[in-house]
Amino acid sequence: MLYLVYRNILLLIMRSTILVGGQAVIEGVMMRVPGAYATAVRKKDGGIEIKRHSFESMITNNRFLSLPIIRGMIHLYESMKIGYGTLQWSAEISEPNINQSNKFLDSILSLLSIVFAIGLFFGLPIISADFFLNYFSFKEDTLIFNIISGVIRIALFLIYLISISFLKDVHRLFQFHGAEHKTVYNFESGQNINIDNAKLFSKEHPRCGTSFIFIVMLVSIFSFTIIDTFIIALGVDLTVIKRLLFHIPCIPLVAGLSYEVLKIIAKYQKYYLFKIFAYPGLLLQKITTQNPDDSQLEVAIAALKNAFGDNLSNYEGKEFNADAIG
Repeated sequence: MLYLVYRNILLLIMRSTILVGGQAVIEGVMMRVPGAYATAVRKKDGGIEIKRHSFESMITNNRFLSLPIIRGMIHLYESMKIGYGTLQWSAEISEPNINQSNKFLDSILSLLSIVFAIGLFFGLPIISADFFLNYFSFKEDTLIFNIISGVIRIALFLIYLISISFLKDVHRLFQFHGAEHKTVYNFESGQNINIDNAKLFSKEHPRCGTSFIFIVMLVSIFSFTIIDTFIIALGVDLTVIKRLLFHIPCIPLVAGLSYEVLKIIAKYQKYYLFKIFAYPGLLLQKITTQNPDDSQLEVAIAALKNAFGDNLSNYEGKEFNADAIG
C-alpha cells in the first residue's frame, strides 16, 4: 500500500528550453521529449527492453489549455497517466515470472492508495490542526490553522519518504531516479551523452517532481487560507469535514499554481533569492535520489536516446534548460 501511495504521489534564462523529463520506473527509466516518450527497463538476463510511444500533449495548439496554472494541471494529469502506464509495463518486463494482478484488482488497489494518501496527507493534518487549536484554546485564524496543518503535512511527508527509503526495491528506484537526473543534466550541458559524462553531474535537479510536491505543500498553505477566508465570509461554519470537502477539489488548482512557481524558481535559480526557495526541494532529493551505477545510467541514456530517435542529432551539442523533469 505504501509503495502504491509513493507511485501515485510519485508521478518542471539564458539558454533555450525544451520539454525533457521523465521518471524512474521498476528497474528502469522513462524519458519524455517533444512528441514522444520512451521507457527502458533492465531485464533479468541483463539486456535492456525499450518501448517508445509517440505523444502529443493536449496543451499543443490549444490556447486555453496552455494558459498559466491550467497548463500545470494538464501537465500533472498527463504525467500521472504516462507514469502509471510505464510503471505497469516496467513491472511486467523486469519480473516476467511473477503473475501480474488482473487489471480490475490493480485499479482497486490504486484507488485505495489514492484514498489512503488523501487521508494521510490532507485528512490527518486538518484533524490534527483542529485538535491542536481546540486543545490549547487558540482563537481560530485561517492562516494559523493552515500553517499548522501545512507543517504537519510536510512532517508526515518527510517521515514517509525516510521510512520507504530503507526498502531495498525503493532504494533501487531512487538510484534510477538519480540516473534520470544525471542523464538530463548531461543532455542540458550540450556534451556528448554517455555514461562517463553523465556520472559527473549532480543527482539533484531543481525541476524534480520531489521539489514540485514540496512546493505544492507550501503553496497549499496560502491557497487554502484564501479559500477558507472566502468560505467563512459567505457565512459557512468550517468543520473538519467541510474543510476536506472544500480543499480536496482544489488540489488540481493548487498543483497548477505550484507548477508555475516551480518554473519561475527554476528559471531564475541563479539568483540568490530563488536559490533559497529551491533549496528545500534539493534537500528532499537527498532522500529520493541515490547515486546510480553505470548499468543504471546506461538504461537512462538508452531511454533518452530512444525517446528522441532520429531527432537527437538536432539537439546534440547545444545547451538547453529542461522545462520539465521527474
